Amino acid sequence: METGLSESANSNINLKSCLVTDDSATVRRVARKLLTSLGFEVDEAENGQVALDKCLQRMPDVVLLDWNMPVMNGLEFLKALRHSEGGRAPAVVFCTTETDVDHIQRAMANGANEYLMKPFDKESLISKLEMVACL
Repeated sequence: METGLSESANSNINLKSCLVTDDSATVRRVARKLLTSLGFEVDEAENGQVALDKCLQRMPDVVLLDWNMPVMNGLEFLKALRHSEGGRAPAVVFCTTETDVDHIQRAMANGANEYLMKPFDKESLISKLEMVACL
């Protein structure tokens, strides 16, 4: 006979994971709140190097990624991620204020799956997560 505890434990195993990578604590906090409300397990990184280290320890299902960050920017992170073992698996959604076509094309050419403009709301985030089959 199943108990509520084991069902709860099983549901936690099935949570999708998201790594929110942004140098803004405010953006990370807002994204965490939205993603948690959508049922994601959320981790955070303040720059691309921290994000890469976390991915090499445990690959998330999806990465929300800022472009402009100190230490390692989003594009540098994306290139390193896609060349690492298991690094082709996560869906990567660039989430940035960079709106020019050149930035979007470079992101997509280097392995981004989608592009989300800041500021974003729950509906636009849901739309992008559906597009990358994470919702």
